[in-house]
Amino acid sequence: MSLTPLHDRVIVKASEPEEVTKGGIILPDTAKEKPQQGEIIAVGPGKTEDGKTITPQVKAGDKVLYGKYSGTEVNIDGTEYLIMRESDILAIVNS
Repeated sequence: MSLTPLHDRVIVKASEPEEVTKGGIILPDTAKEKPQQGEIIAVGPGKTEDGKTITPQVKAGDKVLYGKYSGTEVNIDGTEYLIMRESDILAIVNS
């Protein structure tokens, strides 16, 4: 990928929406919810405050949770990504 985020922004590849519920019901495309979990693909250098760069707490490869309407959707080479600020990330998923 030839996309590098600036400042405190990150690039996230969203997880695929659930196809089947836990009860076994197959969901049509119109009923699928927008995913709120994904994997960080790239991280910017960090936010600058008072002339100092604050290093991001997340890194490429981290699985994260983010708000339902966070980020800006972009399509690069047929793949959907989200570009969002690090502050839009709610949590890192530890597995």
